[in-house]
Amino acid sequence: MYNITDLSAKAHIDLISIAEEMGIRGAKRMEHQDLIYKILDKQAVSPDDSPSPRRRTHLRPQLLAESGNNNPDLHERKKRGRKPKATQPDTSQPAVTHLPDNTAPDSSVSTVHHIDISGVEVPSIPTIPDIITLRPSSSNNPGEQSPAADVAATDKESTEAGTPDAVADRPAQTRRRGRPRKDPLQTAETDAGQPDAAPGASVSAEPSQMSQAAAEPTTTLPDEVPVNHESNENAANIASNSSNNFHNRPNNGFGNNNLRRNRNNQGRMPQDGHVQQQQMRRQEYPFDAEGVIEAEGVLELMPEGVGFLRSSDYNYLASPDDIMVVQHLVRYHGLKTGDTVTVKVRPPRENEKFFIATKVLDVNGLTPERVRDRIPFESLTPLFPQEKFNLTGHPAETMSTRIVDLFTPIGKGQRGLIVAQPKTGKTTLLKEIANAIAYNHPEVYLMVLLIDERPEEVTDMQRSVRAEVIASTFDEPADRHVRIANIVLEKAKRMTECGHDVVIVLDSITRLARAFNTVQPASGKVLSGGVEANALQKPKRFFGAARNIENGGSLTIIATALTETGSKMDDVIFEEFKGTGNMELQLDRRLSNKRIFPAIDLAASSTRRDELLVASNILSRTLVLRNHLTDLNPVEAMDFLMKHIQHTRNNAEFLMTMDK
Repeated sequence: MYNITDLSAKAHIDLISIAEEMGIRGAKRMEHQDLIYKILDKQAVSPDDSPSPRRRTHLRPQLLAESGNNNPDLHERKKRGRKPKATQPDTSQPAVTHLPDNTAPDSSVSTVHHIDISGVEVPSIPTIPDIITLRPSSSNNPGEQSPAADVAATDKESTEAGTPDAVADRPAQTRRRGRPRKDPLQTAETDAGQPDAAPGASVSAEPSQMSQAAAEPTTTLPDEVPVNHESNENAANIASNSSNNFHNRPNNGFGNNNLRRNRNNQGRMPQDGHVQQQQMRRQEYPFDAEGVIEAEGVLELMPEGVGFLRSSDYNYLASPDDIMVVQHLVRYHGLKTGDTVTVKVRPPRENEKFFIATKVLDVNGLTPERVRDRIPFESLTPLFPQEKFNLTGHPAETMSTRIVDLFTPIGKGQRGLIVAQPKTGKTTLLKEIANAIAYNHPEVYLMVLLIDERPEEVTDMQRSVRAEVIASTFDEPADRHVRIANIVLEKAKRMTECGHDVVIVLDSITRLARAFNTVQPASGKVLSGGVEANALQKPKRFFGAARNIENGGSLTIIATALTETGSKMDDVIFEEFKGTGNMELQLDRRLSNKRIFPAIDLAASSTRRDELLVASNILSRTLVLRNHLTDLNPVEAMDFLMKHIQHTRNNAEFLMTMDK
C-alpha cells in the first residue's frame, strides 16, 4: 500500500513502473502529480488481491443497532467507515486477546450492550475525519506504523488458519474511505447471498471484532489525538512543498468532482501567476512622472472631440511627437484648432499610444482664463492698416527693401500681392522683406509658408530667414498642401484673436489655388482654364483673412501670384485675386532680363490708403517723384532711381536731396 507521501518522494520513472504493475494505461504520458493520484485511485478501487472486507462491513450496522444509539449523524458516519480508521492502531491488542475466545461469542456480544458510546460521541467524532485524512502523511514515523504492522501479522495468522481476514482488510478499507462510490450497506447486501468457505471461523471472528469496536471509544481515542496532531503538521508541510492546490484533495471525501476542480485550478495557476507578475512589474517603479514634462504644439481637433498637439518639426502633420488633449480639457478651456498650447504631459500608460496632456499652462502666450472668453476671429472688426512696418535701418538692408518701403509701404494688417513672372526674383525679394520685418519688429510672429516650391529653396529659406518656415514641396500630393495651409491659417487666426501681430509670407497663392482645385470634388461647374467654380473659395478665404483688428491684433499676408506662365489656369487665378489686395507690387521681366534688381515696375506698384502709413511731408515728396518717373518706361525709371538712391544712406536723406 502506498500513500501520497511515499509516492511524492519517488522518482517519476518509479511511479511509471508502479502504475504499469497496477495495470494503469498511458502512465508514461501523465504528469507527476496526475500519476500519483491515478495510483492512489487505482489502489483505492482494488487495494489487495485478498477477498474484499464484506464480513466486517456487514457487522458495523449491526453494532450500531445493538448499541441502541439512535443518532442519525453518527449512523451516517458509521456507514461511511470513518470511525474504525481512528481506532485502528489499538485494535491489534484486543485482536490477539480475543481471537482464542471463539467458544464464547455470547459474552463478547453482551459486553457491547454495557458500553456507553454516546458519552464520547460529541468530542471524538468531529476530529475523526481530520485524523483519518492526515494519517497517510505520518508514514515516515516508525512508531506510528507499529499498530498497522501488528494488524498485518494477525492478518497472516488468520489467513493461514483458513478464516476470512476481516481484520486484515482494514488498511485497504482506510484507503477506500472518503470515496462515496461504494456504499457499505450495498456491499453488505451483496455479501449476504455469497457463501463463505469456513462458517465456523467467521462466527468465532465476529465476537472478537465486535469487542474490539466496542472497546475503541474508551481506550484508543485519548492516545490517538496527540499522535495525529503531529501527523497533521507533517502532512501540511509536505503538501505546501508540493503544491498549494493539491493539499485539499485528501480532505474531500466526495469523489472525483473536487479532484477535477483542483486540477482545473492547477491549470489556471500559471495564468494567475502571470497576472501577479505583471502587477508586481507595474508596481516596481512607484514614482509618478505626471507633470514633469512640459510640451508645446499647435492644436488640431478631431471630429470625436479630442485634440492633438502637432509639432512644427513635422510641418504640423501627424507625427510620433503628437500629444493627445482629452475632451474635457478642450471644453473647459475653450480650445480651438490652431491654438498654440503649452501643457504638462504624462507618459503613456499600458494600452496607450500617445503622451497625454494633464494640465494647460498657457494658450497663445496668455493664461487660459483670458483666452476662454475671447472673441472669435470672424466677429472682430477689420480696419485699414495704420501702423507701418519699417523695412530699412537694419544691417541686412538692401536696395530692394528701400525701394519697397518708399513706393509700396507695408503696414500691419496689409493684404499684399506680389505679381511676378517666372525668374524675376520674387523669392529673393520675399526673403529680404521677411528678414527686415523680423529684425525691426521682434514683437511680430513671422511665418513663411512655401507651397509647391523646390526643396533647395526650402532649405535656403530655413537657413537664411529668422522665421518659422512651413513648407510642402512640389513632389508632395495636393492634399498635403491643403492641410498645411489650413493649419497655418488657423494658427494665425487664433494668435490674432489674442491680440498678437502675425505676418504670413506665402509663396505662392497661385499654386495653393491649384492644390485646392485638385482636391475639390467635381461639381460640374468649370470655369475657363479648368478651374472649378468652388475651388477658389478657400484660397480667397485664406488671402482675405489678412486684416488690421480694432483694439489690437493684426494679420498680414504677403503672397506672390504668378502671371504669364503660359497656363490659362494661372491667368484665371490671378484675375480672381487681382482686385482683392490693398497692396500690389508688380515685377517686370524686362528688368530681370537686363539683370536689374529689384525688377519692380514703379509706375504699376502702389499701396491703397498709404496716407495712413506715411507722414504727410514724405508722402508729398513721394508723389512728386512718381510724377517724374511716370513719363519714363520701367527700365529707364529704375535706372534713374538707382543712380540717385545708391549715394544716400537712407530714404529720408534721398528725399531731402531730391530738389538738387
